[in-house]
Amino acid sequence: MEWYSTQMKVVNSLIENCFAIIELLATEAQSMRLSDLADRLELQRSGAHRVLTTLVGLGWVEQDDATDFYRLSLKLPAIGYRFMQAASLPDVLQPVLDRLARSSRELIRLAALVSENLTTVAHAQGAQGSLICRSRTFPVLPLHVSASGKVWLATLSREAALKRALEAGLGKPGSYGPREIKTVDEFMSELDRTAARGYGIALEEAEEAIGAVAAPIVTTSGQFVGSLAIVAPAFRLNEARLEELGAQAKASAAELALVWPLRSVAGSDSGEGDAA
Repeated sequence: MEWYSTQMKVVNSLIENCFAIIELLATEAQSMRLSDLADRLELQRSGAHRVLTTLVGLGWVEQDDATDFYRLSLKLPAIGYRFMQAASLPDVLQPVLDRLARSSRELIRLAALVSENLTTVAHAQGAQGSLICRSRTFPVLPLHVSASGKVWLATLSREAALKRALEAGLGKPGSYGPREIKTVDEFMSELDRTAARGYGIALEEAEEAIGAVAAPIVTTSGQFVGSLAIVAPAFRLNEARLEELGAQAKASAAELALVWPLRSVAGSDSGEGDAA
């Protein structure tokens, strides 16, 4: 029995390291050195190399022959796409996004809450020609500088929200926009404003020259499952425009909540004690 317990611990550790590497490569969305991967995850380089070799052999990770850098293959995104199709996400939710894109004439992004991360899962473009917003796409949204992140954190207890914001990089040097929130006091005040208005605002916080308004998607049971964001060039977002887009985002988010198909995916993400 002792031998069995030891073996199970070893297997569990290998599985955890495997998924940690996949998640890091997905979050960074770029090629990485073995040393950087190991250091970021606090793994021994020999162990990280064994896991990566296995993942390469299984087709989950690719290694560049010229640089020896590692990057995520398209296998995981392809599986994710098939899951979204099976969950009827495009059929059920896309029409709502398309209508909001037409009425707002801006870029729309839908994020789902999965494993305590907000991940963009769908979008719609309402602008045309030179008015199209060229915004950076984050594989996992930075919570403290994104409108979507703020609306989720505003639903949590302030202690839980601050913990997640600090883990996301609050107070640390980052490659975000010039108006990035950097202090705890500023962040807490912003959460209060977000909760009071019912939607989040981020102006040049996640990236320069880009702003966004986001509303929470909350099911009839009171569960936060995702966010709906309207993204636009910051120069177009004066106070009146922000209020207009905020109202549109809230209305469409409420519509999405009634037909949300991913409740089982997000069901365990809210966590006991986190609700404000």
